[in-house]
Amino acid sequence: MKFLNEHLEEFFIIPLMFAMSIIIFIQVVMRYAFQNSLTWSEELARYLFVWLVYFAVSYTARREKHIRIDAAINLYPKSIRPYIEILSEIIVFGFAIFIAITGITVYQKITWSGQVSPAIGLPMQFVYAAPLVGFVLTAIRQLQCIFRRIKKLGQPEEVEEV
Repeated sequence: MKFLNEHLEEFFIIPLMFAMSIIIFIQVVMRYAFQNSLTWSEELARYLFVWLVYFAVSYTARREKHIRIDAAINLYPKSIRPYIEILSEIIVFGFAIFIAITGITVYQKITWSGQVSPAIGLPMQFVYAAPLVGFVLTAIRQLQCIFRRIKKLGQPEEVEEV
């Protein structure tokens, strides 16, 4: 479980990046060396990229590296900054839950419609599952982050190395 907790996103991100790079490389070679284009490569690379992005959102949440404005946090006195950071993590958690719930609705509508992608005939519900899966994972990672921050409240502050 510890390995899964620490490396779940990488388990998907690395193969997705590798497959996407290979597909794009093959497409470039086909287009410029053989003056022939693959009809399915750009579409598949696009869908792999979509999945990659949503796993990356979860990955950044796990590492606590998502975009935030430190200048706004630095406006508060040092004594309440940890509470402001917890509040910001709760807001991100709420956003992740909102997107996950919206993702369920979109996934159900796409599944019901039976839509398939034009070039490879992939059922579009597999593509539209990416935000749902990504933001469910993000919500889980945000909860872990919130609990970590609450646990650290009474402890002395550590200096981060850049």
